[in-house]
Amino acid sequence: MKSALILCLLLLCSLLVAPHPEARSMETDLIISHRAQADFVLTADPGAVNWRSVKGVIAERGPRGDLTTGHRTEIRSRWTTENLYILFICPYEVLNLKPEPSTTTETNELWNWDVAEVFIGTDYDNIKRYTEFQVSPQNEWVDLFIDRGQNPPSHDWQWNSGYEVKARIDAGKKIWYGEMRIPINKIDSRAPMAGREMRINFYRIQGPASSKKHIAWQPTNTNTYHTPEAFGRLRLE
Repeated sequence: MKSALILCLLLLCSLLVAPHPEARSMETDLIISHRAQADFVLTADPGAVNWRSVKGVIAERGPRGDLTTGHRTEIRSRWTTENLYILFICPYEVLNLKPEPSTTTETNELWNWDVAEVFIGTDYDNIKRYTEFQVSPQNEWVDLFIDRGQNPPSHDWQWNSGYEVKARIDAGKKIWYGEMRIPINKIDSRAPMAGREMRINFYRIQGPASSKKHIAWQPTNTNTYHTPEAFGRLRLE
């Protein structure tokens, strides 16, 4: 009886000490990317089978930490051995859309209109080298390789990762959705595996010039999103 009581106490202690993966995701600078068994079709639908049970993070503050009401953005992530998936759920007040959008060619300077963005860094020896991916509510896209260590900084929009996007607008709910599928071998020289981390930040630019909103997951406390020192972390689980 005594040995059984000791065993129960040890088991209870182990449960209290060992954090569950979901508990670790409560760290404010961490997003958990959940493993998917296979690659899947992009739908930009948070209710789709591959997204409905995935817990994400919330971005609702400006680059300097000020609350941006009405734009509480949720970001979710999944991964496979080939790809990293990102889903943005983007409430809006007024859309600022590019006239005559192209969904077959890259749109340079897409950031002049409404976009959701992810910056990803895997070079821990030089954090000023990272990649940038954008999607608009109209399925436009641009990807860039960034090197902020150069003078002047290099923002190579002609770099091509081969990533894919899917977006849609729900005008009734005033929410637009943007989904990305990013080839992991284009952003990381390491093979993907559970527990591996990347440096990351998520942003939005939203609305017309007269009332433009800027939303950052991890505040940069600067006048630019290009502040890799402020990146958070994405962990493959």
